[in-house]
Amino acid sequence: MRALTVIPGRADSGAVVEMPEPPETDGSVLVRTLAVGVCGTDTEILAGDYGWAPEGEERLIIGHESLGEVLEAPVGSGFSRGDLVAGVVRRPDPVPCLACGAGEWDMCRNGRYTERGIKQRHGFAAERFRIEPGFLVPVDRGLEPLGVLMEPASILAKAWEHIAHIGLRARWAPRTVLVTGAGPIGLLGALMAAQRGLEVHVLARREGVQAEAARAIGATYHTGRVADLPFHPDVVLECTGVPALVMETAQQLAPAGICCLAGVSAGSKRLCTDPGTLERQMVLGNEVLFGAVNANLRHYRAAAEALAKADRAWLARLVTRRERLDEWRAAVTRRPDDIKTVIDFTL
Repeated sequence: MRALTVIPGRADSGAVVEMPEPPETDGSVLVRTLAVGVCGTDTEILAGDYGWAPEGEERLIIGHESLGEVLEAPVGSGFSRGDLVAGVVRRPDPVPCLACGAGEWDMCRNGRYTERGIKQRHGFAAERFRIEPGFLVPVDRGLEPLGVLMEPASILAKAWEHIAHIGLRARWAPRTVLVTGAGPIGLLGALMAAQRGLEVHVLARREGVQAEAARAIGATYHTGRVADLPFHPDVVLECTGVPALVMETAQQLAPAGICCLAGVSAGSKRLCTDPGTLERQMVLGNEVLFGAVNANLRHYRAAAEALAKADRAWLARLVTRRERLDEWRAAVTRRPDDIKTVIDFTL
């Protein structure tokens, strides 16, 4: 079968090659890949900055944002031929740690987890893959082909779950949400905020299709500096990973506010903000700054519910480009108006 692969740690080693059929040890459910979403993690792996191949192998099949159709499933697995599905990315560590032993493998404490398409397990950017039934999530057939948004949506479902838990520390009734960044993570986070009946604001660098998508769900769209915003949000979803913006949004929080970091920084950069000022504000304001990455099975299910409730035409705005497998280089090369680019295995 054909698959998009890379030699981890080696830049410019990405290639579509023939790979063996997925072994039954990968799982009892055989899935035909329909689409794989592309994100920053994939581009970092292709650049040689990240990623680990399975033990004993040179190449890693990448791709962790999946949408597929079941070809084979054993009786009693909960799946049948023709079901639309998405695969869960992370697997618990073999030790296991306290969190993994309790089924909370998205919160692994010792780092020995593995991840499809990222860390020591082949991903989903192949014509077919096998997977365990317990790490497979059904997708509403009405979402096809937009079910490819399941994995990024699961991260935001987890973020909102954790925000709600943290909010229970005191009497708290959030009203305003600021989302920084209008990529797929930011816009899906804004969607879930709107579904919760909150007043949503999105801050990004420029006008364009991202601004149109934000306004289409009732969000107020801003460009410019965080400090110029005329309000102090109860919740911030920071989805850019830009260190200076992290500091600025944290300083903009309302008292007892919560800031969730859902973007990953590309590296160390000089900051203009005084950390002491930020620390003083957060202590005196009882504020919380926390990070969220990856997702558990229940977060995928919550994401499936959120996507099923969303307007299909709005979700379609997020998938701005579809490329054939052979055109994967175009798929991973970002264009100004891109939101989510997808490698479409049906083309």
